[in-house]
Amino acid sequence: MLDLMPSLGNWRPAVSGQRLAVATIVGTGGSVPRPMGTSMMVSENGEILGSLSGGCVEGAVVEAALEAMRDGGPRLELFGYSSEDAFAVGLTCGGELEVHIQPLQAGLPELAPFGRATAPEDRAPTPLALIRRLDAVGGAVVVKDPVRFRAMESPELAKLVGDHPATLFAAAAQVEPLLQGGRAGLVRLAPPEACIDGWVTLDRWENPPEETEPQPITLFVESRLPAPRMLVFGANDFGAALLPAGQLLGYNVTLCDARAAFSRQDRFAGADQVVTEWPHRYLESEAAAGLIDGRTVVCVLTHDPKFDIPLLETALKLNLAYVGAMGSRRSHRQRIDALLDAGTPSESLERLHSPIGLDLGAVTPAEVAVAITAEIVASRGSHPGRGAFRSLKDSSGPIHSVSTEDPDSQEDTWT
Repeated sequence: MLDLMPSLGNWRPAVSGQRLAVATIVGTGGSVPRPMGTSMMVSENGEILGSLSGGCVEGAVVEAALEAMRDGGPRLELFGYSSEDAFAVGLTCGGELEVHIQPLQAGLPELAPFGRATAPEDRAPTPLALIRRLDAVGGAVVVKDPVRFRAMESPELAKLVGDHPATLFAAAAQVEPLLQGGRAGLVRLAPPEACIDGWVTLDRWENPPEETEPQPITLFVESRLPAPRMLVFGANDFGAALLPAGQLLGYNVTLCDARAAFSRQDRFAGADQVVTEWPHRYLESEAAAGLIDGRTVVCVLTHDPKFDIPLLETALKLNLAYVGAMGSRRSHRQRIDALLDAGTPSESLERLHSPIGLDLGAVTPAEVAVAITAEIVASRGSHPGRGAFRSLKDSSGPIHSVSTEDPDSQEDTWT
């Protein structure tokens, strides 16, 4: 839903007050064109805002959305691939989409002001999250500061799921990691203990009414955070090539070098920030200011021990997504020995990508930038047992696979 909010204020059906329904991908399997959280809005006249699959299932989703507006109830639709029926609605890529469809007036009218307040031209969107209840109860909570949101302290979330402590605790355990990671996901909570206690009192009846059985609570969480950071240390040819490559992946890229004569060259002006400071001091200050998080990647390209060693000591103490350092096999061995002598635990060194980058046969700075960014993508999407990364033409199995970092996650990652 968050992907549509910047456009709601300018979409004629929304502005004119038409009845609307929102269709959101809440589950995926196999190869799918769009990730969880992708939404499409449908007006009562059949007008569309957004897309779920690039055309494979949109027609069927529009029909289901119009039906939902007629009867006022939410519904869940599953779209897959049928080899038996060539004309069946489904995904030709062979994947599966689970799509939740809900009339907007069933619990989401509070989103309109946020849609109007979010400008489409924003280059760096402000943090924002949405927690929607997908079961029959409906409702939504808009979270303006996802990283600092605390479920146990939120009266809005308590109103959405019920204020029973056990329910709020379970919600906090599942909702907060999604919010703080800028991810989307489905959360299912057991009914509150209060309802179960009520059921126990009915146990005195031989045949308690079936409709009194407590129903689970289903939430869908979407979180949008500012772009993750890439910190490039080293104002050289390789740093210059890595800046646009990192930005292409959606990172906010900072170039840092202690030597002003190097860092102030015009070729680094395309960085989001250019800093002249000793690398380890800059990283320490950014971490102390709370400007580093678990999505941050650090690329050490200085290739100079007086910069590298104190910087890597600092980086390996932090919770970072990726730490890589440039150098030959010989310089890598010297670097490891120096870090061990400085007291860096050997288990921390296992997180260090050195020499930096995937083995693509890269030689030029541009090729090395590709190898580095490829390793960053591979490291955040890999899981145990996958083995070496190969060309898709030389591998078999699904192109997209479910991450094993979270057994309950349905988010796809590129292989």
